[in-house]
Amino acid sequence: MIEHAAKPEWVDAERWLTTTVVKPGPEHERALRSAVERGMPAIEVQPTAGKLLSLLVRISGARRVLEVGTLAGYSSVWMAQALPDGGHLDTLEYLPEHAEVARENFAAAGLTERVTVHVGAALTTLPRLEGPYDLVFIDADKQNDAAYLEWAVRLGRPGTVVVLDNAVWEGIMLDPRRDEENGPGIVEALELLGGPLFDATVIQTAGSKGWDGFALAVVK
Repeated sequence: MIEHAAKPEWVDAERWLTTTVVKPGPEHERALRSAVERGMPAIEVQPTAGKLLSLLVRISGARRVLEVGTLAGYSSVWMAQALPDGGHLDTLEYLPEHAEVARENFAAAGLTERVTVHVGAALTTLPRLEGPYDLVFIDADKQNDAAYLEWAVRLGRPGTVVVLDNAVWEGIMLDPRRDEENGPGIVEALELLGGPLFDATVIQTAGSKGWDGFALAVVK
C-alpha cells in the first residue's frame, strides 16, 4: 500500500482555495464531521473535487447520476444538490454502517428524495440498476475500477460523463508493483479509458491527499 504524502504548501493552498473559491456549506461540513465522529476512513474527496463534481453535473445537464462508493455521502451531497428538479442520484455503498451515516447526512441536507443508497457489493448491485445514467462517478475499491468502468458503459449512453477518482495514485502507472493491491487495477482502468469505449483524459492533482488525480471521460 502506498503512503500518500502531502507537502505543507499543497495543503495550505487547498485550504485557501476551499475558503476563498469553493465555500462549502454546513451540510458539507456535517458530512465530513460525521465521518470522523463515526470512525470512518478519511478518504472522501477534497472540497475542491466535490465542487468540481457539482459543476460537472450542472454543466452536463445530468438528471440521473450513478456513484460507486458512498462512504459518508460527502461527494453525494455535492452532486445531488446540483441536480435539477426531478433529478436523482443512485449511490452504492458496501458497508451498512456507512450507508446509515450517509442517509443521515442526506436527510440533514434535505436530499432524501433525491438520493437512493444501495447497500452491498457494487458488482452485485450494478446488474440490478436500469440506465441510462447521464453521469457516473467511481470512487471505490481500485481492484475493480475496470469492471466499474465497463458498467458505466452498460448503464450509460453515448455522451455519458464518467469521472474516476484516484487515477494517478502517486504515479502508480510508472511502476504498479509499488502497490500490488491497488496498482494493477488502476492501470487496467487507465488502459480501458484509453481504448475504444471512451474519450478521456487524466488530470493530476496535489493536495491534502498527496499526489493523485482523476480521469474525466465520456462514453463513445
